[in-house]
Amino acid sequence: MRNTVDMVDDPEYEEEEEPSFSDPEDFVDDVEDEELLEDILREKPQETDGIDSVVVVDNVPQVGPERLEKLKNVIHKIFSKFGKITTEFYPEADGTTKGYIFLEYSSPNQALEAVKNADGYKLDKQHTFRVNLFTDFDKYMNISDEWDPPAKQPFKDFGNMRHWIEDPDCRDQYSVIYEAGERTAIFANDAKEPILAEERARWTETYVRWSPKGTYLATFHQRGIALWGGEKFKQIQRFSHQGVSLIDFSPCERYVVTFSPLMDTKEDPQAIIIWDILTGQKKRGFHCESSAHWPIFKWSHDGKFFARMTQDTLSIYETPSMGLLDKKSLKINGIKDFSWSPGDNIIAFWVPEDKDIPARVTLMQMPSRQEIRVRNLFNVVDCKLHWQRNGDYLCVKVDRTPKGTQGVVTNFEIFRMREKQVPVDVVEMKESIIAFAWEPNGSKFAVLHGESPRINASFYHVKNNGKIELIKMFDKQQANSIFWSPQGQFMVLAGLRSMNGALAFVDTSDCTMMNIAEHYMASDVEWDPTGRYVVTSVSWWSHKVDNAYWVWTFQGRLLQKNNKDRFCQLLWRPRPPTLLSADQIKMIKKDLKKYSKTFEQKDRLSQSKASKELVDKRRTMLEDYRRYREEALKNYQEQKSMRLELRGGVDTDELDSNVDDWEEETIEFFCDEKIIALDDL
Repeated sequence: MRNTVDMVDDPEYEEEEEPSFSDPEDFVDDVEDEELLEDILREKPQETDGIDSVVVVDNVPQVGPERLEKLKNVIHKIFSKFGKITTEFYPEADGTTKGYIFLEYSSPNQALEAVKNADGYKLDKQHTFRVNLFTDFDKYMNISDEWDPPAKQPFKDFGNMRHWIEDPDCRDQYSVIYEAGERTAIFANDAKEPILAEERARWTETYVRWSPKGTYLATFHQRGIALWGGEKFKQIQRFSHQGVSLIDFSPCERYVVTFSPLMDTKEDPQAIIIWDILTGQKKRGFHCESSAHWPIFKWSHDGKFFARMTQDTLSIYETPSMGLLDKKSLKINGIKDFSWSPGDNIIAFWVPEDKDIPARVTLMQMPSRQEIRVRNLFNVVDCKLHWQRNGDYLCVKVDRTPKGTQGVVTNFEIFRMREKQVPVDVVEMKESIIAFAWEPNGSKFAVLHGESPRINASFYHVKNNGKIELIKMFDKQQANSIFWSPQGQFMVLAGLRSMNGALAFVDTSDCTMMNIAEHYMASDVEWDPTGRYVVTSVSWWSHKVDNAYWVWTFQGRLLQKNNKDRFCQLLWRPRPPTLLSADQIKMIKKDLKKYSKTFEQKDRLSQSKASKELVDKRRTMLEDYRRYREEALKNYQEQKSMRLELRGGVDTDELDSNVDDWEEETIEFFCDEKIIALDDL
C-alpha cells in the first residue's frame, strides 16, 4: 500500500478542492434567532433592575411628620406577613405623605403574595388599600386603546339536562357499580324491575358521585374528573388533576372541588383545586396537609361562600373571586369544628374550655360577621353540630363530665333559629348515644341510646311553646343507624354490618312500627328522593359474599332482590328543589284525594297487565326467536341432500317415513324373581 507521500508525488493524484462555506456577497439573512433557537432563548435570563419585587400601595393615609412613625409601624405589621421587606419609601409633598407608598420585598413571589392578599384590605372607614406590582404599570401603559372582542365560542348542545324529571311515570334514576368496579349502569326505578338507561364498561376507575341537583354524574380517572349528563350521558366537562381521589360540589352546582395527594408545589398549590364547572377553568388552588376530614371546604347553602378551618383560624372565602372575605381570616383560638346553616348564611362553631374560660358555641352571620348567639358550656368533653335540613333548628350534642359524678352525660342543646334572640332548649341523657338524626322537613328528631342488647330508640318533638316532648320510646332495638325519609314522617332503624342487617320501618306520625325485616349483612341504606322507596345493600367493598341490593317500599314491603356480581355501590340521582311555592304544596295536599284517584287507576292497570316496557321487551325477544328459527329451518332444508347422502338415501327427517322397511323386534328381559315357601301356603 502506498503511503501518503507517494500519493502526493503521484501525478495522477490530485487533492480535492475544499468547499467554501462563506455566504455570497448578495446573500440576505432573513432567518431570525427566535426561529432557530426558540427553545434556548425562552430560558434566556431577562434584563431586570429589581422592580419585580416592588409593590405600590395606594389609599394610604396622608399624615405629617408627627404621625409618620406610627403609620410606618402599622404598614410594616400588615405587609411583613407576606415576606421580608427590604426597602420602604414614603413620598412626601408639603410636609405630608402623598397617599401612596413603595415597598420592596426580598423576592418577587413575596411581592405577588402581598398583592393577592392585601389588595382591598380595609384599614379604616376612609382607607381601603389598593395594592399592585410596580411592573404592572408598564403592562397597563402598553395596553392598546382599541378593544378586540373575544371570539364567540360555538354552542354545545348536550340535550335536556333534566330529562329524567320529565318521566311520565315519575321514575327516579340511580347508579350502580358492580363487577368490582368494572361496570357502571344507570337504572330507572320501577316497582316490578329496574329499567336500564345506560351501561358502560370501565366508566370510572374508583367510584361515582352525583352533583347536588342531579345534573351531572362525576367519574374518577387517574388523570382527573369527567362530568356526564344529558339523555345519553355525554361528556359535559373534564378537569385534569393527576391522581384525584376525592371530590365535592358546591350546592349551586357552579363549582367542583378536587383533591389529589400527588399534586402539590410550594409556589403553585395544586393539592386542592376549585374549578368552574361551566367553563372548565381552574379558579384557585390550595395546599393541604391532610384530607382526614373531607371535605376540607364547607359551602354555604347558596354557594356564595366557602370556609376552611386551620389551627386557631377560620378562613371564609367568597365567590366568584375565590378571595378571603374582607381580606382577612377569623382568629378563633382553639376552634374545633364549624358548620354552615343549610338555610341561611350563618356559621356555627364551637371552642373548648381554656383554663377559666368556658367552652362556647357561637352563631355568626355572614358576611357581616355579626355574632347573633353565644352559648357558654361547662365541663365539656366533645361537641357535635347537627343542623335540621331547612336550617330551622340546630342541635349541639354536648358530652359533659359533671363535677361530682362519674361517666359522661350528654346534653342536646336545641337552638330555635327562627325565633327572636335564638332561644335554646336542653334535653339531658345519661346513657351513651349511638346515633342522632333530625326529621328533614319537620320538628322531630330521633336518638338511639343505651348499650347492646338494650338499645332504645327515642322520638322527640320540638313544640312551638318552647318545650321538647318525648313522643315515644322503643326498647331493645337491633339498630345502630337512623335513616329518615327525605320527606319526613317515615324512617328506617337499621342495624348495619355487625348487627346483621336488622331493619325496622317506623311511621313517626303515630310512632307505629310498620314492619320488621332483615337484609343479612347489609352495609348501606339509601332513600330515593321522593321518600317512596328505600334500598338496602351489601357492598363488595365491605363484604365479599351475598352482594346485592334490595328495593323496599317506605312501609317495609320487599319489592325486588337484585343480585349483582361483586356489587359495590348504589346512589340515587338527586332531584333539584321543587318550583312549587309553600302555598301550592298545601293546596296539593288539601286536594290529594282528587289526584289519588288517577294514581289508583294507574296502579290497577299496572297490576292487571305488564308494563309497556316489559311488553316491548318480550315482543323483541319473540321476534328475535322467530328470526333465529327461520334461519335454522332454512339451513336445515339446505343440508337435506347431505343428510341423505350420509344415511344411504334413507330419509329420516320424519318419524313415519320408510314404514315398509321397518322390522319388528321383540325384546324380553328379566324383571324380578321371588321364591315362595310351600309351608307358608
